[in-house]
Amino acid sequence: MIDPIQKKSLFDFPYPLGIIAGRGVYPILVAEGAKKAGIEKIYSVCFVSETDQKMESLSTTVEWIRVGQLSKMLQFFKKNEVKRAIMAGGVAPSHLFELRPDLKTLLLLAKLKERNAHSLFGAIADELEKIGVLLLKATTFLEDQLVPSGHFGGPQIKKRFWEDVEFGFRIAKEIARLDIGQSVVVKNGTVLSVEAFEGTDETMKRGGELGKGGAMLVKVSKPDQDFRFDVPVIGLKTIDAALRYGIGVIVCESEKTLVLEKRKVIEKADQSKISLIGFP
Repeated sequence: MIDPIQKKSLFDFPYPLGIIAGRGVYPILVAEGAKKAGIEKIYSVCFVSETDQKMESLSTTVEWIRVGQLSKMLQFFKKNEVKRAIMAGGVAPSHLFELRPDLKTLLLLAKLKERNAHSLFGAIADELEKIGVLLLKATTFLEDQLVPSGHFGGPQIKKRFWEDVEFGFRIAKEIARLDIGQSVVVKNGTVLSVEAFEGTDETMKRGGELGKGGAMLVKVSKPDQDFRFDVPVIGLKTIDAALRYGIGVIVCESEKTLVLEKRKVIEKADQSKISLIGFP
């Protein structure tokens, strides 16, 4: 379904915005971007032991829930007449395994043939739509934080590295198509590590240790990526991990990857001599 707000202009329609706020700085940046855009009422659903407390000061009202309390989230948005919402920030994988679902969540899980991020969050989006809440793209209010095409931080890479950029991009796209992960670490035409459930940092650790310095991280979107709740992201922690594990180049799919706190990331990449590349 096409959201009429996004089809015309997001800011022509004053309306309360819902934020489903996970870990890290991501939901904070979304809330700050929404306020700059003139959104006055922000109703945030935050997760106990996950979401930054700063969301309290950026929101009109906050509802603190535990992972799996879907009914509580739906009731909160319905009570506050939220019609548009953004899902920002992840939940720790360990907490997904500690899930204590309410009845609504149990019924939703029972209907799923596959329990991955795409099917689970897609089902949650369907439940939101049933009460009149449409999910906006998770990049809404953060368009200036998207990766551009070409070199955008750190030192320029040598010509010979472009072969690894293209090789890594091709491999990463294939594992993304198979829904294994969205990142690989490569060096000299060799795949050193492939991302799965453990996440990008662990992939960088394994690949970096095997590469013994000078390895390259390549991060892409999936062919069927649903940008309402599933956006490739890098940030300051990515640069820290690259420095720690000997990753010298970070390649991201341009216009489809978010750089959270982009200016700070570029400054840190410059200082750390880690090259940042956007590949179309």
